[in-house]
Amino acid sequence: MARAGLTKERVVEAAAELADEVGFDNVTLSALARRFGVKDASLYSHVRNLRDLRTQLALLAGGEMIDHIAAAVAGRAGRDALAAFANAYRAYATAHPGRYAATQIRIDQSLIADSPNLRRTAEITYGMLRAYGLTEPDLTDAVRLLRSTFHGYCALEATGGFGAPRDVQASWDKAVDALHVMLEHWPREEKSDD
Repeated sequence: MARAGLTKERVVEAAAELADEVGFDNVTLSALARRFGVKDASLYSHVRNLRDLRTQLALLAGGEMIDHIAAAVAGRAGRDALAAFANAYRAYATAHPGRYAATQIRIDQSLIADSPNLRRTAEITYGMLRAYGLTEPDLTDAVRLLRSTFHGYCALEATGGFGAPRDVQASWDKAVDALHVMLEHWPREEKSDD
């Protein structure tokens, strides 16, 4: 029987709060149970195990993040959309470090197909890049480049990895400008006539 007041949604939201406080890797069922003042076993009515909890947390965080990004890019195109996307991405990673870390885990492909938030993430990201005239396989390559650039920057910033006296925001803005120029001049994959 489920503990009164506990729902899957409350458990996952509490895990998200805990992740932001102590780090994603430190989220455990025991720590979460202590937060609710219950035994670990009480949580198994809502999540199967730690892996399930972390997956549910990743799906929650991914949905929150894409909501912020979608609101930022709405009605924008080209460099304005790219900057809005990048800034919303970075703002979420900075404000919610544990949740952001959850968005980086590998999720089972069957869950991806069933997740409206993950499909929406792809639609918004690919939609922004189509304004640059990109098609497959260039779209996938560009998505990978943007994700690795944004993630790398956010990860280095979070750990104090930028030691030069140059303002970190100025470097971020320059990186976004450089990405825009690169996307405008993307080396298109040649299609074969076979």
